[in-house]
Amino acid sequence: MHSPNRRDFIKAGTLLAVSTALPGRSAAQPQSQTPKLNLFSKHLQFLDYQAMAEAAKEIGFQGVDLTVRPGGHVEPEKVETDLPRAVEACHRQGLETVMMTTAVDDAENTLDQAVLRTAAKCGITHYRMNWFRYENDKPLPETLSAYQMRIQKLDALNEELGLVGCYQNHAGTLVGASLWEVWQLLQGSSPEHFGAQYDIRHATVEGGRSWTNGFRLIQDRIRTLVMKDFKWVKREGRTQLLNTPLGEGMVDFPHYFKLLNETQIDVPISLHFEYDLGGAEKGRRQIERSPDFVFDAMRKDIATFERLWSEA
Repeated sequence: MHSPNRRDFIKAGTLLAVSTALPGRSAAQPQSQTPKLNLFSKHLQFLDYQAMAEAAKEIGFQGVDLTVRPGGHVEPEKVETDLPRAVEACHRQGLETVMMTTAVDDAENTLDQAVLRTAAKCGITHYRMNWFRYENDKPLPETLSAYQMRIQKLDALNEELGLVGCYQNHAGTLVGASLWEVWQLLQGSSPEHFGAQYDIRHATVEGGRSWTNGFRLIQDRIRTLVMKDFKWVKREGRTQLLNTPLGEGMVDFPHYFKLLNETQIDVPISLHFEYDLGGAEKGRRQIERSPDFVFDAMRKDIATFERLWSEA
């Protein structure tokens, strides 16, 4: 037997921290209580770090999902100086910073490495990576296999740093519109350090009435959740997607929340606002509506989330 060294202690602590973030194993939030909500900071990018944190606290969030990507609250090139500042601003308001949204997609890229290493030092535990794209000149299965290897390399880096990476299912033609694609991407990576960011809005868009099958497929690998809503509308003779406030669209939140309770999935949640907020929904630095208009919309969605959760 060997004597425990510093590396052993770090690894043991990392495994303990990650295990408490897995579905059904978190002691931080009993499933009977309303989950904590993280603000997706994209929607307050018209504010600096301190003002963003103050607003998030006043609105009613318990944490912040920081955007650390090109055009985000934190630019990747400035991550080593600016991410600690953003985290500190949130902590001064008593807000958690366990999540971030990134453009990371390559474990061998020095900038991606810097983003992840800095995040780990700041106490961030979960990140959403960038989306992959299909290549027109390659068969889809071949492309998926290549990206699967990229995920495995990120998984190894995550293990070293004590992070949990997530790939988000996203409606459209990117890799991962179908939960079957996400499931395939995750094969060969460890559940402790890589999983899915499950987005019920996008799952409903692509899955229609079969979204529950995708949920069942991926449920053991869900590591973060995104909340938002939408509906289909007719405009100028065409059927189009329209993002809506929470509870005003087609997402079956009563059924969804019941499933989350039944499966005891208790992971960090990011609340998104992609309906018209005068540009805040797009992460613009200058918006066309008053900040109070944006804040009131966020409060309404939080109240709707809490009501729907209590009724599920």
